[in-house]
Amino acid sequence: MAGLKEDPILGIDGITIKEELEIGKPEIDKSREDHPVLETGGAVIKGEPLINNRSVIDKVREEGSCGQGERDMVPPTSNSIHRSGSRPQLDLSKAAIEGTFEERDPTILLPNQSDDISHLALDIGGSLIKLVYFSRHQDRPTNDKRKKTVKERFGISNGNRRSYPILGGRLHFVKFETSKINECLDFISSKQLHCGGMDSHSWHSETSPNGNAVIKATGGGAYKFADLFKERLGVSLDKEDEMDCLVAGANFLLKAIRHEAFTHMEGRKEFVQIDQNDLFPYLLVNIGSGVSMIKVDGDGKFERVSGTNVGGGTYWGLGRLLTKCKSFDELLELSQRGDNRTIDMLVGDIYGGMDYSKIGLSASTIASSFGKTISEKKELTDYRPEDISLSLLRMISYNIGQISYLNALRFGLKRIFFGGFFIRGHAYTMDTISFAVHFWSKGEAQAMFLRHEGFLGALGAFMSYEKHGLDDLMVHQLVERFPMGAPYIGGKIHGPPLGNLNEKISWMEKFVQKGTEITAPVPMAPPGTTGLGGFEVPSSKGCTLRSDASALNVGVLHLVPTLEVFPQLADPKMYEPNTIDLSDHNELEYWFTVLSEHLSDLVDKAVASEGGTDDAKRRGDAFARAFSAHLARLMEEPAAYGKLGLANLLELREECLREFQFVDAYRSIKQRENEASLAVLPDLLAELDSMTEETRLLTLIEGVLAANIFDWGSRACVELYHKGTIIEIYRMSRNKMQRPWRVDDFDVFKERMLGSGDKKPRPHKRALLFVDNSGADVVLGMLPLARELLQRGTEVVLVANSLPALNDVTAMELPDIVAEAAKHCDILRRAAEAGGLLVDAMINTSDGSKENSSSVPLMVVENGCGSPCIDLRQVSSELAAAAKDADLIILEGMGRALHTNFNARFKCEALKLAMVKNQRLAEKLIKGNIYDCVCRYEPAS
Repeated sequence: MAGLKEDPILGIDGITIKEELEIGKPEIDKSREDHPVLETGGAVIKGEPLINNRSVIDKVREEGSCGQGERDMVPPTSNSIHRSGSRPQLDLSKAAIEGTFEERDPTILLPNQSDDISHLALDIGGSLIKLVYFSRHQDRPTNDKRKKTVKERFGISNGNRRSYPILGGRLHFVKFETSKINECLDFISSKQLHCGGMDSHSWHSETSPNGNAVIKATGGGAYKFADLFKERLGVSLDKEDEMDCLVAGANFLLKAIRHEAFTHMEGRKEFVQIDQNDLFPYLLVNIGSGVSMIKVDGDGKFERVSGTNVGGGTYWGLGRLLTKCKSFDELLELSQRGDNRTIDMLVGDIYGGMDYSKIGLSASTIASSFGKTISEKKELTDYRPEDISLSLLRMISYNIGQISYLNALRFGLKRIFFGGFFIRGHAYTMDTISFAVHFWSKGEAQAMFLRHEGFLGALGAFMSYEKHGLDDLMVHQLVERFPMGAPYIGGKIHGPPLGNLNEKISWMEKFVQKGTEITAPVPMAPPGTTGLGGFEVPSSKGCTLRSDASALNVGVLHLVPTLEVFPQLADPKMYEPNTIDLSDHNELEYWFTVLSEHLSDLVDKAVASEGGTDDAKRRGDAFARAFSAHLARLMEEPAAYGKLGLANLLELREECLREFQFVDAYRSIKQRENEASLAVLPDLLAELDSMTEETRLLTLIEGVLAANIFDWGSRACVELYHKGTIIEIYRMSRNKMQRPWRVDDFDVFKERMLGSGDKKPRPHKRALLFVDNSGADVVLGMLPLARELLQRGTEVVLVANSLPALNDVTAMELPDIVAEAAKHCDILRRAAEAGGLLVDAMINTSDGSKENSSSVPLMVVENGCGSPCIDLRQVSSELAAAAKDADLIILEGMGRALHTNFNARFKCEALKLAMVKNQRLAEKLIKGNIYDCVCRYEPAS
């Protein structure tokens, strides 16, 4: 069946979804060397800039660009087996994925891969070819002495598995229609994938195919087109068993992705967290032309226990005969507008509109599919094609759902995962299957779906090169991004591949000139549908700028091996970073309005940061349109990108800025505010030193809260900037610091720090200070507090962003700020020297300077993100290492202490400090008002 040319349903074991064509991968203009991350059309381009010329080799070179600015690609220490053999080895250890929660065609980053491998695997079905290929990137060389010092102090090892440079990489997912196999072959040829791809030694030279090259492939087409691949590309197809590949791909994804599985009932999508330790056994129901039901007991352990010949092929075949539809998608679209009551016999038709309550059947339950046509004297042409399609869809979906549940019951399986071409993200199909499972199980079982199951076979074939490393995959190493993507019109790509960001913006401008709406990375579901439609929107419905030919979310999925779970979380499994729940539509609408109103000011700052050039203005306009499209998409379908929290929205904005090459929109503002604050720091320190211990501690906490007013992310605070200088605003804020604060645990914290009576408490061993904004916030607020802790013999680690976000200070900027502050303070100077923050001190430290070793260190680590908020399930390895011996955590600022982590509990002591700069947040979170303060102290859990 898989080899049937005209049948758009895959064979019984095949799986299909629509996915992004890997074109339009942008190159980075070499004039923009400070650009850390550029993502578009499902590609993430990171690290070193690429040369912008038009040769095939250099165009593909973008696939090999290097690591992300905030996520340093340090190879983890692992015991992955390096097997010998004639085949190149594929290292899947610490693989991770980045993209939307619903994405069905992600890019997977393989950071530890460094061998020459075959970069390609195929699943060739009867209707679609699914292609998975590997692109490598080499880590950008860094000479960061701060990182070196941190690694040495905290014992962070690069590992010693390999004696040569580690090359990371990503897995890309591409789809072609089988009938257009020559386009697939051209694609493979243009990227030299059949030659092992572009490695670091052959970027600048054409590589001839190896006559003995072998590519892994599965599906019926692996046999049918073997000669064509040999003739066109000079490669042999090594056929892999379809079911082996299917199960391997499913296991990989269920282990690797936090929001891989979801339920879908009555149009509501809910993501299900799967515990890797409790994954097996499960039932995998693959709905292609027919249906296979596979009991999966573990990696490589499975059995096909049942199936049915009534599947996707039945729906398409009967539908084609009865409706004259020309495509499977057209048939699905018809069902969206159908009314099955004109064709199906319902329980109510038999019982005079009444329920059959005795056996639990409602009047709307289908008693007999197509049963009403028996008693009606009508011809086929008298029935609407829409009604026929819907009735047919329900009949087959209910049948599959029932048989699947009965098999799960037969084997005592708790989980049923559905996938295959028949589902393809179509909301109503998932609803009907879910209803059947729920009905027959009396609510005890749930149907679950996989968000990118269409590539299970191709992914499994790719993994067959070398299957070790799966046990090393960790969910916390997944980072998800939402780029706008390449332009599509009506589900088809028009025009040449996009070579760079300039071409992408030109496309967007053409759409705007034509008055065409620019939509988010995924198109809207047509009116009247439940949830997200899985069919292509026909071109007759108008042109839209889209990132993918299907109506499914498209993002980019990356693995970052250096991300770890914050070790001080009291219960990582129960941890939820977001404080604000945006499932409330009113709450969602409010925060969307806040972000929209702030957008014009943000664009002005971003354009100014790039010198106000015409190019910057074009990019600023494109960013505004792109981010507005994201907001519109999420307003229409809040679950489109997965579970949505305020932190996700704020991070989305920062990623969108980086996508349009705005690296640091507030660069000049931060520099100006840092200079102004550093100028008055000596006077503040002298004032603090003249105080008693108790007064000084209160003044320090007041100073942190007062300085936290400097937040360019708050509209109220932005208005303050126009009314006075930074010092005037700081003094005004300090003068208003009157206790009790809205949340006031200062007295408890004071007793912990100073003790009571003659009893002096032990000092903290190590304190982590999560800093927030540049300028007065860090210089006049957090640095003096850090200085106080240092004086008490506590090691201090300043934790800052890896990448810029609004006016937040970054880990790259902090050492310079500390160095300037240290010029006026011996305490800070000695601590900074001991912590390796001063260049001359690093030399002394390596020489074993006794003076340095006698002082407690002041260190800086990056947190692993580039957002105003922080998800402590995903922090940098250096922060995780620093946290292991920490006994005090200080979270400062709205993003890290209120928007996220307000309800987080830690193993060690925690102090959460913030000024609330939003009236709605103040009312909702602390039942207070704007500019109220939070000083929340929590003893160790």
